[in-house]
Amino acid sequence: MKNKKSIAELELELAELKNMYSAANISPLAPENGFPILPQIQGIRFAAAAANVKYSERNDVMLIECAAGSSIAGLFTRSSTRSASVLDCQNKLKIGTSDKGAAILVNSGNSNAFTGSYGEESVQKICTAVSNEMKIPLNSVFTASTGVIGEKLPHKKIISKVKELNSKLDEYSAESAARAIMTTDTFPKGACSSFSINNSIVNISGFAKGSGMIAPDMATMLVYIMTDIAIEKNILQNILAKLNEKTFNSITVDSDTSTSDSLMLIATGQSGNKIIIDEHSVEALKFSEELHAVMLNLAKQVVRDGEGATKFLEIEVNGAVSEKSAKIVALAIANSPLIKTAIAGEDPNWGRVVMGVGKSGEPADRDKISIWFGDILVAQHGWGSSSYSENLGQNYMKNQELKITVDLGIGDGSAKVWTCDLTHQYISINADYRS
Repeated sequence: MKNKKSIAELELELAELKNMYSAANISPLAPENGFPILPQIQGIRFAAAAANVKYSERNDVMLIECAAGSSIAGLFTRSSTRSASVLDCQNKLKIGTSDKGAAILVNSGNSNAFTGSYGEESVQKICTAVSNEMKIPLNSVFTASTGVIGEKLPHKKIISKVKELNSKLDEYSAESAARAIMTTDTFPKGACSSFSINNSIVNISGFAKGSGMIAPDMATMLVYIMTDIAIEKNILQNILAKLNEKTFNSITVDSDTSTSDSLMLIATGQSGNKIIIDEHSVEALKFSEELHAVMLNLAKQVVRDGEGATKFLEIEVNGAVSEKSAKIVALAIANSPLIKTAIAGEDPNWGRVVMGVGKSGEPADRDKISIWFGDILVAQHGWGSSSYSENLGQNYMKNQELKITVDLGIGDGSAKVWTCDLTHQYISINADYRS
């Protein structure tokens, strides 16, 4: 049964909602129906609390409890200045975790990055506190921190909330957990799927945080996905890595990669399906398909919450010499400040798209390039299309959701990436980030 919440807890949640998530502050690109009702995952429980790491009157630390026997997969930033939490998580997954349960504790407001031996000590003290309180092996306790870089993490504040978090764990608090890890996010991001494998219902639930400092170099944010499917750990890791390339590694807000990027996938094995041991089986392929949908949904929500974003943009590149080359070209377009500001200003400046292709450094033939804005052919075979008019482009650019398609005409490689526009609000948010 769900734990009853005290008046103080309810008041805190109300203050949090009023303080941070008023309609006026939410991205215009946010999902209309808000945070979805996520299916309960057998073997997973959540809790959130206010440790006042940086923010007051809101929850800023969350805990996930994973049942004994869970398989855990993870991907982390390749940044050379990654945080103490990331290094600790990577090491634990490499060595191997216990089958006696696991826990994930995440705080917002401070990234515990570039904090030297102090940051490592903070991670160890937090993990030890969680291990002792929850009776979970130390090598199965994971942490993550997000927020300001280069400031010491006030880990004592977090440790003081471990007992409270453990006492509040339940199956229903995924949204509270998702809200607790937000920084400049304007809305919590959730996605889910329920499907059948051999007459067993399998559920996937996930949530993410991310708004700024978003660029492909692994996961580009904090993401936690839970499923009750029974699957061998190595297969879970392989599937996650493959899907990541076409989801979280295919989005960008500002071309900056965080020091704290973490993506973790937990499979509790409690759905009742026969354990998946073949990555190419029908069951594994079905799971991959559904997991891909959840991951792509979350990835796009991060873009939709890009700091100051008013436009959501899909970029598709076809006709490249390879898939890898197509993606590099697409990202060159997506990360261009000139293109992103043109989108913000609703200026159909397709010459900047040509620039983006050229600066990518990838093979391209000027006289074979074609460009579309939505269904509108803008340029063809290296020249402006005779059917295109500026009015067509200007009208199209007024849409909130846009698509630019480029065909290089020299091969079969293709790729899609997703980004947003670059507005004055992005500057305002980041100019005042530490204040």
